[in-house]
Amino acid sequence: MQSLPKPAQYLLRVDDLCPTVHHERWSSVRELIREFRIRPILAVIPDNEDAALEKWTANPGFWEEMRALEREGAAIAMHGYRHECTVRARSLVPLHRRSEFAGLSLDVQRGYIRSGLALLRSEGLTPRLFVAPKHSFDRMTLLALSKEGLPYLSDGFARVPFQREGVTWIPQQLWSPSRRESGLWTICIHPNTTGTRRNSELRAFLRKYKDQFTTFEQVVATFRPSSLSLSEGIYSRLAMWRAILRTRRDRARN
Repeated sequence: MQSLPKPAQYLLRVDDLCPTVHHERWSSVRELIREFRIRPILAVIPDNEDAALEKWTANPGFWEEMRALEREGAAIAMHGYRHECTVRARSLVPLHRRSEFAGLSLDVQRGYIRSGLALLRSEGLTPRLFVAPKHSFDRMTLLALSKEGLPYLSDGFARVPFQREGVTWIPQQLWSPSRRESGLWTICIHPNTTGTRRNSELRAFLRKYKDQFTTFEQVVATFRPSSLSLSEGIYSRLAMWRAILRTRRDRARN
């Protein structure tokens, strides 16, 4: 059984990156990454067709920014294909009701992944892992990732990486900075909605815990993931259901 790292280790993940990302807010996040020399996971949408993410003017220098950050140590994640979540299906992480991948056939999902990888590579990027829009994917997604040579996924509520269906899950459990005693914790932020207050929280957290931030490469090199132990599996399931209840409460308020 894998022991939990102590003190806790943190990963920073930045989602919804595409040419129309909110320029000023993304610039603020990028400055923090460079100021504290964090090597985050950058979840990049290969071919965005989500109208909700096209509210801002496209940045002609976006792809060069991604290439520069990858050269500086960031890990590129393929964030879906077009980020169009039009299918109503149940996910292995059922935080949301709609999906871009879950519920589709293996052939369709393989086609999405293959096309997305080709687009990112054509921009000079080297995608290392997968991030599903809305945390929504199923067993066919895992099989498609494995067959297309992308066997890493950022998701799940365990405190250590683990393997399921031939894919290594690097857990992602936090949406704002939060101190933990032990375990591996991924903090996910969305620059389109990350305002001044959240940036200040992240800056303060980085000042205090910068030395506990790790990287995708270090995680892959350090952990030898296997199936979750019984106790960690129970912990993960309970944590997931707490997150589901919070998501449902938030949805009801809106």
